[in-house]
Parts: sequence; C-alpha cells; structure tokens
Amino acid sequence: MALNYIWVTFFLIAFLVGLIKLIFLNDTAVFPAMMNATFDMAKTGFEISIGLTGVMTLWLGLMRIGEKGGAIAILARLLSPFFSRLFPEIPRNHPATGSIVMNFSANILGLDNAATPLGLKAMNDLQELNPNKDTASNAQIMFLVLNASGLSVIPLSIIADRVTMESTNPTSIFIPILIATSCSTLAGLIYVSIRQRINLLNPVLLSWLLGFVAVLLSMVWYFGSLSPGELKHQSMLVTSVIILSIIITFLVLGLIKRIPLFETFIEGAKEGFNTSIRIIPYLVGILVSIGVFRESGTLDYLKDGARIGLEAMGADTRFVDALPVAFMKPLSGQGARGMMVDVSKDSGGPDTFVGNMASIFRGSAETTFYILALYFGSVNVRRTRYAVSGGLIADLFGVLGGIYAGYLFFG
Repeated sequence: MALNYIWVTFFLIAFLVGLIKLIFLNDTAVFPAMMNATFDMAKTGFEISIGLTGVMTLWLGLMRIGEKGGAIAILARLLSPFFSRLFPEIPRNHPATGSIVMNFSANILGLDNAATPLGLKAMNDLQELNPNKDTASNAQIMFLVLNASGLSVIPLSIIADRVTMESTNPTSIFIPILIATSCSTLAGLIYVSIRQRINLLNPVLLSWLLGFVAVLLSMVWYFGSLSPGELKHQSMLVTSVIILSIIITFLVLGLIKRIPLFETFIEGAKEGFNTSIRIIPYLVGILVSIGVFRESGTLDYLKDGARIGLEAMGADTRFVDALPVAFMKPLSGQGARGMMVDVSKDSGGPDTFVGNMASIFRGSAETTFYILALYFGSVNVRRTRYAVSGGLIADLFGVLGGIYAGYLFFG
C-alpha cells in the first residue's frame, strides 16, 4: 500500500465524517476546525523538519567519523551472523548493519533524538543497495516495520509525563509497556518474515533472538527492582553513559586511523542538513492529513463503535475510554501525548485503571505513519509495498498486548 492512498483516504474519511456531522448534528464548528488543522499541521511539519536539522547534523557527522574510523565496520562484523539472515539483502560487513543496530539501540533506550538521525542514516545506507529506487526493498521494509514496532525498555518520556501529573507510582507502567512492545515487535517480525520467507527457526537466528530475550529479561529484572526515584536516575545515567561512550569511541578510533576528524564530521553533517530539508514536503503532507482526520471527530466514533461491539460480546469495556490514545499514536506522537494527559485527567488521575491504560497505550505502539513518511520521504521511495500493513499489524498486537498487561497489572 502506498502512502498516497493513505493520504487521500484520511482526507476523504475526514470530509465525509465532517459532512455527516454538519448535516445531521448541525455541527458548524467541524469544518472550520478541520481547515485550521491544515495550517497548524503544515507549520508543525515544517518546525519538526527544521528542529531535526541540529541533531541530524550532529549524528550524521559523528556517523561519518564512525564509518571512516572503522567503528561501524567492527559493529557490522560482530553482528553479521544475525543480520545476514534477518536482512539477507545486506552484504556482510556493510555499514548499513551498524546504522541499523545503533538506531534499534537508541529506540530501545528511549533516545528519540538520537534514534531518528540514526534511522535516516540506516535508510540511506539501505537505499544504496536498493535496485529499484522508487520501491521499498525487503530490507527497508523489515527495518521500518521493526522500527515502527516501538520496542522500548525505558519509556522515559511517558514516565516523565506521569511524574508531572503527580502519579504516586509513575514507573508502574514500565513492565506493562515492555510486554506490549515485545508483542508488537514479535508480531511485526513474524509478519515480515513470512512475507519475505525468512526462517526464524534457523539455529543461528533463533539463538540470537533467545539471547536478546535473555538480555531484555535481565534488564527488566534489574530496573524492576529499583524504586521510582532510582529507576529515573539510573535510566538517565545509563543512557548518558552509553551515548557519550559511543561518541568517544568514534573519536578515538578516528584518531588511531589518523583521519581528519573535524573535516570528516563536517562532511557527514552536510548530509544531515540536506536530509532535514528534503523531508519537509513529506512530513507536511502526511501531518496535514492526520490533523484533518483528527479534528473531524472520527476517533470518537471509532471509540464508541468499539464499546458497542465489546458490550455486545459481553466483554469488559473499562479500557475503552483509553482507546483514543491507541488510535492516535500511529498518527501523531504529540497527539497521543496530549490525549494521554486528557484521558488521565478525565478518569481521575494517572493512577486510575483508565489512566494507567492510557499510559500503556501510548507506549505500546509507534508513530507508524510519521515514521513511514519520514524515512521513505528521505530517500524518495514512493511504493512502500506491505510496509504500512506490517507496521499497523505490529501496532495492533502492541495494543492487544497492552490490554492484556493492563488487566494483568491493574485490572
């Protein structure tokens, strides 16, 4: 499915829902709100792109030092047994492997500012291997679906917002979100592997996956044993040490290789600036359609429809009031954040069942459409094949896992 179909669909659905509300409910505010959203989101898309310029310039400059200094090649060699099977299109020891690993690591640790430029770098590396430049390759689809699955060990931003809302236990959603995002990542991996005929039961691949799960469980055990204050302090300390260690490693290896560090940094930084400018039209286009879709009130109808369906089946519908957060997250990260805060306040606070579910839903999925527009736009890929369906399947299972975890811990 190509992004242009999704883009048109958002506009058409929003217009039809707005028309129904105007004719049958005499809602004269819906169309002005939708029109205002076009201008607001166009501005937001531009501001996001410009805001990325600084961090893109920094990290792509450092990545160029890492490439020429040999750090990326070392990382690629270490992980080639795993990635050569999960990404068979990537040659052994190719720089794309190192870029992908660093992006995944930043996402897992909740380092959004570092993850985005590293992801764009990985997408550009994969585009160099792509024989059909306007069509997503298998490797690009696998990378994007896993990226959009949103696996997170330390959901720092969600915990910080819960602290701001004066939660008595802001870290209580830590393990439930990990369960939800693990379901999301596993579903995305299985779906894409089936489509690409990748054997996940291959002994080497399976052993790496089991090893990753073991490391993940160890981190859960350690961070789960900490108090809320200790968790916040330790998570910030760990992420800061990791980031600075990566930078120092790149610089030291560059010195050993005797490359001109500053000139090399500038060379990569220029690429970061150009990429930030190139993605502006793609972000503006997708964010405007999302803004119109949101202001039409379609999400409220989806929530009401889900409640009616679940009640008809005799299911517990207490979580439904938090569903708008789950609906919003694939469309907009900031929209999901605002929705989480609103839902938590309306339900009596972040520590109520609905408040906790809202936090879990915000962490159980990723901003799928934003990621697809950003990453594919950066390399001018127009035909995304099954990347959208893969990302949405991952989001769906993340939400289902979040519902299970929410009832398990708070129900």
